[in-house]
Amino acid sequence: MNIKPLYLISGLLLGGILLTGCGQAVSATGSKESAGAATAIENCGRTLSFPATPQRAVAMTPGQSEMLVRLGQADKVVAEAQSKGRELMPELADLGAAKQLSEQGPPSREVLLGVAPDLVYSPTSYEFTAEQGFASIDQLKAAGAEAYVATAGCPERRSSAEVTDLLTDLKNMGTVFGAAEQAATLTGEAQGTLDDVKRRVSGLTRPSVAELFVEGNTIAAIGAGIEYNMIELAGGDNVFSPDDKAFAQFFSSVISPETLVAKNPQIIVFTTIDKAHEQATLDYLRTKFAQLDAVKNNRLVAIDSDDVMPGTWGNIRAVEQIAKGLHPNAF
Repeated sequence: MNIKPLYLISGLLLGGILLTGCGQAVSATGSKESAGAATAIENCGRTLSFPATPQRAVAMTPGQSEMLVRLGQADKVVAEAQSKGRELMPELADLGAAKQLSEQGPPSREVLLGVAPDLVYSPTSYEFTAEQGFASIDQLKAAGAEAYVATAGCPERRSSAEVTDLLTDLKNMGTVFGAAEQAATLTGEAQGTLDDVKRRVSGLTRPSVAELFVEGNTIAAIGAGIEYNMIELAGGDNVFSPDDKAFAQFFSSVISPETLVAKNPQIIVFTTIDKAHEQATLDYLRTKFAQLDAVKNNRLVAIDSDDVMPGTWGNIRAVEQIAKGLHPNAF
């Protein structure tokens, strides 16, 4: 199986959250309760210890950068990775201290350790795979840095993750940075958006939905994990599920064109790298699957792959965007 499509689907490789789509400003400053105090948190079955507030945080995707900026910690971000060629957020660029370490994949061990981080915030544990040439969690620990993996991206959680796992990340990051008040405010905003979507789609007929990522002629489908939960919250019924054998061990699986035709979803949600990839996917679906109800009725909903990365504010945006695509008359 080609791992590249699955890696892109999960959003691990892709950065550059578009703040213009969130409808609210991102604050670069926030409360700093207990600044400098030693603290410890639980993350992916590990205890992370911080003798003081991190001062040199690395965001392993721009989505993690956005989370730290929203928490008022822009001045603590020294670097981000997997930028996908996009510029730093203005809140980071204006400070002039943060650098971009990589574009289309995690930075090498040497590059990451070279910026001397004391915290590395990542969407999944893949970014710490030593066999791929990345700095491992143990190597970072030895260099004085803790590695935090988004709750929805923990290995044991990846296939059963939910969008609300983000609230755990907000609480944890609020604790680590002494920004509990800001974290509570963001938690309220996130829950408020999810509650609004739930209210709007409640009682409506739930359309059948396939969530896909297309690369060339390869089609990968989502059948579990946080992306699966996004469809649920948005008021749709995914044609693939964790009960399917193909998704028993992993949230995504390459499928055949015949499988997609047999499922014949009413709506297709597909993740995109950029506008060119979005158009290529649309062209492919319209050319190869003209017989599908979703294609015939032009019920094709594009989602930025950045927004399905675990532990990012994009998770909230994606639920709302998908819901609008599934139930346009409810918004």
